[in-house]
Amino acid sequence: MNIIIGGALGRMGRELAKAAAEAGVEIVCGVDVAYSDQACDFPMVTDYARIDRVADALVDFSHPSGLPHLLAYGVRTGTPLVLCTTGYDDADLDAIRKAAERVPILRSANMSLGISVLQELSALAARALGEGYDVEIVEKHHRQKLDSPSGTALMLYETVRAARGGEPEAVFGRHGRSAKRTQAEIGIHAVRGGTVTGEHEVGFYGRSEEIILTHRAESRALLAEGALRAARFLAGKPCGLYAMGDVVREMLRGEPAANER
Repeated sequence: MNIIIGGALGRMGRELAKAAAEAGVEIVCGVDVAYSDQACDFPMVTDYARIDRVADALVDFSHPSGLPHLLAYGVRTGTPLVLCTTGYDDADLDAIRKAAERVPILRSANMSLGISVLQELSALAARALGEGYDVEIVEKHHRQKLDSPSGTALMLYETVRAARGGEPEAVFGRHGRSAKRTQAEIGIHAVRGGTVTGEHEVGFYGRSEEIILTHRAESRALLAEGALRAARFLAGKPCGLYAMGDVVREMLRGEPAANER
């Protein structure tokens, strides 16, 4: 297969290019607003209007600000889009949902297979343990990460919240003495420092026990490999909005993907 890389000169864009080369995946083109005359192993452009070849999928690791141009390109050319960027706001998510009516899109805040398993385990624990257990989510990343909390932490929150009937509200960090914790909330906490690749913890705290589910990313390579797996999955799929869980379901169980249109 072949792909286009959005944000090709960024940290994850370079990691994806490396993984693609190792997997024998052709890079049709890279897109990055920061490109000038840097030497690259594949063609580079600064905007999507300059792309002159088609690809099986476009994998984006850029920035939310580029979303309108990215979606416009996907809709215009029919190129499946794998959106790996975090930090989208509600308007961005609405735009993604509308575009998915015209082109297949897979969006995930984390392309790791392990994180998808963590989601499933968190949902199972939330249903099994019930409201008698308080839930706290802690995420840790390197000092350069821009968004806080991470998109993965928010994704895990939504997973647990849905498993509990959509009731608990998010509480971001804790300070002061105004009120004690209630059962109708899920705490989300962010730690930034050093070169931590990524760590996510979902804790269930009961009266006499606690259950901690933890995922640690030791290399960004796993995210690049997951993105390539998602691109292979999405190529040839009908229009609709997909998630990494659909990739896992098809890969591990042989079940058809659940189209989230």
